[in-house]
Amino acid sequence: MEVQERILDTAFMLFRQFGTRSITMDDIAVKMGISKKTLYAHFEDKDDLVFHAISRYLNVMQAQCEEGKEQSKDALEEMFLVMKMLEDKLRNMNPVALLDLQKFHAKSYQRFEEYKDVYIVETIKENLKRGIAEGLYREDIDIEIMSQFRAASCLICFRPDLFNMSGLDVGRVQRVLLEHFLFGISSTKGYKLIEKYKQKLP
Repeated sequence: MEVQERILDTAFMLFRQFGTRSITMDDIAVKMGISKKTLYAHFEDKDDLVFHAISRYLNVMQAQCEEGKEQSKDALEEMFLVMKMLEDKLRNMNPVALLDLQKFHAKSYQRFEEYKDVYIVETIKENLKRGIAEGLYREDIDIEIMSQFRAASCLICFRPDLFNMSGLDVGRVQRVLLEHFLFGISSTKGYKLIEKYKQKLP
């Protein structure tokens, strides 16, 4: 199991940096200093390896989202904690990685889409309900629409056809988009907390 996890971590590091198309099983074996035979002892083929690497990554992100939810004192702090996690996880990720999944790894892309459409959207819905109950978000926001909007905005950096990232830092873009989103849905009480949490950011 330890070898398998090392393979997944190494493969994902290469995939996120260069995309899946340009990385071969040979590249992964050389990077790890192991034989291709060892790789194939754990994974059927490259497509199988991509699927398990993506699934492992999404599971880690989900666990950290849940941790942020438990640690947060209110809905706004939860949003900032999750944003910080996303900033750390998405840093240095090549936008081509997501495009490669879509074009060449249908099963992996479906896994990613399910994670986005089910877990991320539902988590945002819960946060919006929490924020309304805490008096931090406006009571008149459309939870269904805004949860879909927020989920889409988290990933817009990886859609070069929609958003030109030339010269922009992913972390800065994520922060600006989150602030824009939160100021749009927050109550007067929420505004004050947004400023407070913004100042805590490194």
